Amino acid sequence: MSDLSVILPRRGLSRAEYVLTVAAVAILSALAVGLVIWSAWFGNITALVLRSVFFSLTVSAGLIIVATDRTALWWRLCLYALALAVLIPGPFLWTNYMDIIRSGGIADRTDVVLFVVSVVAALIVSRYLIGWVMVGLGVLALAYAFFGSHIPGTYGHAGYSLGRVTSNLFLRTEGLFGLPMGVAAQYILLFSFLGTLLLKTGLGQVFVDLAHALTGRVQGGPALTAVISSTMFSSINGSAVAGVVTTGTFTIPLMKRTGYRPKVAGAIEAAASSAGQIMPPVMGAAAFLMAELTQTPYATIAAAALIPALLYVFALLVAVREEAGKYDLKRSVGADVPQLREVLFKRGHLLIPLIALIVFLAVGYTPSAAAVLCIVATLLVSLLTKGTRIGPVDFVKVMMETVRNVLPVIAAVAIAGMLIGVMTLTGMALKLSALILDMGAGSLFLTLILTMVASFVLGMGMPTSAAYLLLAVLVAPALEQFGLPIISAHMFIFYYGLLSAITPPVALAAYAGASIAGASPNETAIESIRLGFVKLVAPFLFVYAPELLLIGTPMGIALATVAAFAGTFAAGTALTGWMMVPLRAAHRAGFAVVAILSTVSLVFPVGGGPSLVALAAALALLTAIVIQLWSIHENRPADLAS
Repeated sequence: MSDLSVILPRRGLSRAEYVLTVAAVAILSALAVGLVIWSAWFGNITALVLRSVFFSLTVSAGLIIVATDRTALWWRLCLYALALAVLIPGPFLWTNYMDIIRSGGIADRTDVVLFVVSVVAALIVSRYLIGWVMVGLGVLALAYAFFGSHIPGTYGHAGYSLGRVTSNLFLRTEGLFGLPMGVAAQYILLFSFLGTLLLKTGLGQVFVDLAHALTGRVQGGPALTAVISSTMFSSINGSAVAGVVTTGTFTIPLMKRTGYRPKVAGAIEAAASSAGQIMPPVMGAAAFLMAELTQTPYATIAAAALIPALLYVFALLVAVREEAGKYDLKRSVGADVPQLREVLFKRGHLLIPLIALIVFLAVGYTPSAAAVLCIVATLLVSLLTKGTRIGPVDFVKVMMETVRNVLPVIAAVAIAGMLIGVMTLTGMALKLSALILDMGAGSLFLTLILTMVASFVLGMGMPTSAAYLLLAVLVAPALEQFGLPIISAHMFIFYYGLLSAITPPVALAAYAGASIAGASPNETAIESIRLGFVKLVAPFLFVYAPELLLIGTPMGIALATVAAFAGTFAAGTALTGWMMVPLRAAHRAGFAVVAILSTVSLVFPVGGGPSLVALAAALALLTAIVIQLWSIHENRPADLAS
C-alpha cells in the first residue's frame, strides 16, 4: 500500500492501523461515489436521504483521514470513534424518513444526539482541512440561535431551544442537509471525480503538451503555454493552488529558462491557474451552485460567465507576450517543443471525453447525467492504449483521491448550511442586507465597494464553492435589492470572493508559484495582481454593463464586448510598457486614456449616445497609437529590430 501514501500518509502508524484506515477510507469513498453516480443517473433518492447519507459517508472518511495525521493515540481513537458515530445519522434518517414526516419534523432525544454528533464532526473536519474561520462561523451561528435573546434591539430575537434548532437544521433540508449539501452531493463530488479520472488518464499532460506545441516557438511561448494549459487544467480541477503545483512544476522552470524573472514566472502560473475558477463550463463547481441558488438554468450561467473569463485570459496572453518582447526573451527551440501532430496522434484520444461532456450538455442532458456519461466515456477511452488504462485498483485510488480533495468543500458547505438555516430561522439574512444597504446610503457604487470588501474578506483562503456559497447568502441579497439582474449580483460576489487566491495576505496560488519559482512570495503576489487585474475591474463592468453577461440585445452585447476587449488590451499594454517597441510616456498615457474611455462607454447605458461617443473615441485613439507604434517598429534600424 505504499503507493497510497500520497492519498493517505502513514505518518508512523502501525501496519495494522494503516491497513484498516486505508480499507475504511476506500470503502467509504466507493460508497459515496457510487451513491452520487446512482442518484445522478436514476434520480430517485429523496433529497434529505441523499444528502444525509452522503454527509455521513464523506465526513466519516474525513475524520479517518484527519486521524491518520495526528500523533497522539488518544486523539486518534477519539476521531475513529466519532467517525463511527457520524455514520449513523444518514442511515437513521433514511430508515425513519416516513416517521419524521408524520411527526412534522419535531425532534426527539435521539435526533438531538445525532445532530450534536453531526455538528461536532463537521466542525472538527473543518478545523483541520480549512482552518478556524469556518469553525468560528459555525459556532457563532449556533450561539446566535441559542443566545440571540440576550442581544438587544434589531439584531436580537426570542431565542431557540436545542430541540427547535435540531428540527430546523437536522430534520429538514434547510440546515446541515440544505441546498449547499445537495449541490455537493449532486454536482461537486461528481465533477471532481470526473476531473480526477480524466487527469489520471494523463489529460493534464496533454493540455500542457498541446499548449506548448501551439505556442512554444513564439517569443514568450512558455508563458503562453502556462496560461493556456493551466486554464484548461484548473477549469476541470477547480483549484488554483492545485493548478499551480501541477502544471507549474513544468511551466515555471521553462519560463525561467527562456528569461522570465522568477517572480513573473510564478505570478503568470498563479494568475493562469486562477482562470480555471471562472472559466465555464465547471467554474470550480460554482456554476452549479449559482444555478441552484438563483434558479437559473445552468446553461445560462455558463454562457454568462464566458465573456468575462475570456477577457481575463486575453489580458494574461497580452501581458505575457508583451513581457517577452519588452525583455527580448528567448524562444524555445528543437526538442523542447513537441510536435502538434505527434501529441494528437499519440494522446489526442484523451480529449474525447471532454469534448463529449460539452456535446452532452449542449444537446440537453442535465449536468449530472452528462457527467455520468462522460465518466463512462473516459473509462472506455482509457482502454485504447496501455499507458492510459485504469484498472480496478486505480479506480479505487481515484475515488479515494476525489473524496480527499472535496472534503474541505463538504465541511464548508455543511457549516454554510447551518449558517443559512440559522439566518433563515432568526431572520438575520434580511437584517444583514438592510445593514449593507444602510451603510451604502442608497448609492449603488458605494454599496458595490462595501460588497467588494466584504466578499474579499469572507472569501480569504476559502475553497471556490464554499466562498461563493457564503457570499451568496450573506451579501448577494443586498445587491439584488438595487434591481440588478440576479446573475450580475452573484457574479460580482463570486469574482471578489476568489480574489484572495492571488492577493495578499492569503494569496495561496501566488505563494505556491513563488515557492516553485524561488521568488519572493509578496513580490510574486503583486505581479499576480498586475497580470490578473481583470478580476479587479470586471465585476464593476458587468454590473453597469450586464451585456457582458449576455444580458441585453445582440447589438448591445457586441458593443460591450468590443469595448471590454479594447479597454483590456489598452490597460494591459499601459501596465507592461511595451508593444512592438518600448513605450514612451505619451504612448502609455494614450493607452490609459483608451482604457478609461472604454470603461466610460460601459458605465453609460450601452448603445446610448454617450456610450457610443466614448467607444468611438477609444477605438480611434487606439488605432492611431497602434499605427504609430507599427511605423516606429518598421523604421527601426535592422540591428535594433532583430
